[in-house]
Amino acid sequence: MNELKALQSMGFTLPSPAYLLGAIVFGLLGMVAFSRGRKASLPMLTWPGLALMLYPYAVSETWLLWVVGVGLGIWVFVHWQ
Repeated sequence: MNELKALQSMGFTLPSPAYLLGAIVFGLLGMVAFSRGRKASLPMLTWPGLALMLYPYAVSETWLLWVVGVGLGIWVFVHWQ
């Protein structure tokens, strides 16, 4: 418990369960879209799939993670063949 308080005093915090769930769901969706896009040579699936896998590393706000993830998920859904 002291280690957690020491990390919090340095500015480190644990992500919320909603953030973790979003990162897992969108990462899995991105992995499926990326592999399907590579297999079928569809860049309209490959690049959004890659973005879905990588953007949680750049986003720290939960609401922004979900907004971007849903937007990219809709893009993948529309271009899925």
